[in-house]
Amino acid sequence: MARDYYDVLGVQRNASSDEIQQAFRNLARKHHPDINKDPQAEERFKELNEAYSVLSDPKTRKRYDRFGEDFRQIPEDWEERVGAGVGAGTGAQGRSRGRGWSTGDGRVRFTDYGEGFDGSGINFEDLFGGMYGRGGGGGRWGPVPGADQEAEIQLSVQEAYHGGHRSITLAGPGGQRTYDVNIPRGVVDGQRIRLAGEGGRGSDGGPPGDLYLRVRIKPDTQFRLEGRDIHLALPVTPWEAALGARVPVPTPGGTAKVTVPKGSSSGRRLRLRGEGMPNPRGANGDLYAEVRIMVPPEPGDRERELFEELAAVSTFDPRKPG
Repeated sequence: MARDYYDVLGVQRNASSDEIQQAFRNLARKHHPDINKDPQAEERFKELNEAYSVLSDPKTRKRYDRFGEDFRQIPEDWEERVGAGVGAGTGAQGRSRGRGWSTGDGRVRFTDYGEGFDGSGINFEDLFGGMYGRGGGGGRWGPVPGADQEAEIQLSVQEAYHGGHRSITLAGPGGQRTYDVNIPRGVVDGQRIRLAGEGGRGSDGGPPGDLYLRVRIKPDTQFRLEGRDIHLALPVTPWEAALGARVPVPTPGGTAKVTVPKGSSSGRRLRLRGEGMPNPRGANGDLYAEVRIMVPPEPGDRERELFEELAAVSTFDPRKPG
């Protein structure tokens, strides 16, 4: 059984979206494979990304809260389907302890609604297109929807940032197949892209399932992602760090400008609000540029003289406590 996503992030089930985001950021920073050299760090990081991708989306989180690990089998319009099948004012005393849902393999999985759900008015024949048999006998299942399927798609940071159309080829039991995929702008690692009707075939006239492409962001030599936040190293000269300067900083969307405050040391993080990964459903991520002071590998004669002069007059000692 998959771990509970709330446990993965270490938050309560009633946690706010801000609490979920903060928990993810803290854990992602701790377990990112570029920082944590533990062999299990990469799998832990993927698990964190998957949990965050589900719980950060209000609609997906609602399905997960109701159906648990079976939520991916539930259509996004499940509330409308149930609402259409529940009669008003039935007055019946019975309770439905669960709901039948096709898993696409000829079985029906029941998911508990919990106490107090009155299912007496649901016409399951109408709601699920014959899954419960017709005419009350013979064990006929009727149309069975096809199973949902999942595959991985690898994207660069640039591709994930900009989105757009991409042609991908996947190998399956029936051979290779090519799909034209519309990649949403700002997808993150672990997020899924749905291709409606491209999953497993249905039987007895049932509709096909969906194909879900799980996004995996390829390692990048320049950018490191934590959710929607982008981290990178910012090389600066000793004089820019000492005196302050406004310097260019690369982003997946182009070059931006950042102010390096005077007296900056290596390791100082400079934040560019909203310059991280785009978010179609909310605030963009941020970009964090970490100062790295660089010196000339082979200083010229005049540069050497100036450095020697600075060494002679300066009383600064970075190794002195306090």
